Amino acid sequence: MVGSEVILSVYIISFLIGLPANLLALYAFSAKIHRKPLPTDILLLNLTVSDLLFLIILPLKMYEAASGMQWNLPDFVCSITSFTFFSTIYTSSLLLMAVSVVRYIGVAFPIAYHQLQKPAYAVVMSAVVWLVSTAHCTITFITQHHPSLSSENSTVCYENFTKKQLEVLLPVRMELFIVLCLIPLLICVYCYVRCILILYSRPRISRIQKQKAIGMALGTLAVFLVCVLPYNISHLLGYLHGESPKWRHYSLLLSTFNTCIDPIIFYFSTSTFRFTRRNSVVGKCGLPGLGMQRQATISSQ
Repeated sequence: MVGSEVILSVYIISFLIGLPANLLALYAFSAKIHRKPLPTDILLLNLTVSDLLFLIILPLKMYEAASGMQWNLPDFVCSITSFTFFSTIYTSSLLLMAVSVVRYIGVAFPIAYHQLQKPAYAVVMSAVVWLVSTAHCTITFITQHHPSLSSENSTVCYENFTKKQLEVLLPVRMELFIVLCLIPLLICVYCYVRCILILYSRPRISRIQKQKAIGMALGTLAVFLVCVLPYNISHLLGYLHGESPKWRHYSLLLSTFNTCIDPIIFYFSTSTFRFTRRNSVVGKCGLPGLGMQRQATISSQ
């Protein structure tokens, strides 16, 4: 089966690149939080953990693809795999939104940001994200194990749904598209557009630093649009057409690649946005000398 070969290849590449990259990111963010726990670092640590959970269950999806998309493992393993696979995708999208909000507050309201910089806020935000995403994705258990919905077909995992299953699943997928994808995307777009406009309006921030911060903002939005949105559009089209689109497997491959891209983007963007926040605070407090001193220190590192 050509499709399963493509899927298997993408899974293997994502696993080989994503696992070491995210383990490195986990170490880096853990070290940062140990020294000085900042809200963005806590959120990015959670994003890294989400990616790692996705990668840990990826070998099971590899086995599925290597078997021609047939499921030869126990049903409960299919349920756990599907739940983890999909909930981590939505956890990532919500964490991307949370990071954009925190960065917007840091750039637009730097003094308020530093007053609200308690790690507890980021921990609570992360907990809410995990709760919302996992609660929504319990539909994977309900669809497969509820007495009135369960199917005797065990040759595939979370596919080939019955009419009864689709009557429940498709509306839930539509909600997933709106609540866990569209709304977070709109919030990300608003926050990063505002960040870009604010950075360009502040003369104390150098042009190079503005370009770096803008590049990271656009990179994050690109990840959301390319890796998260296509799969969720399949929910919208599936709801409108009354069936699961046949190309869902391929849209999921983009979400799989997301685990490779996240560590690269957030490694660079963390230091960039932290620099712009420092300069923003300096500018608002009227301390140009201190700002020049900090810029010289950073440049010499």
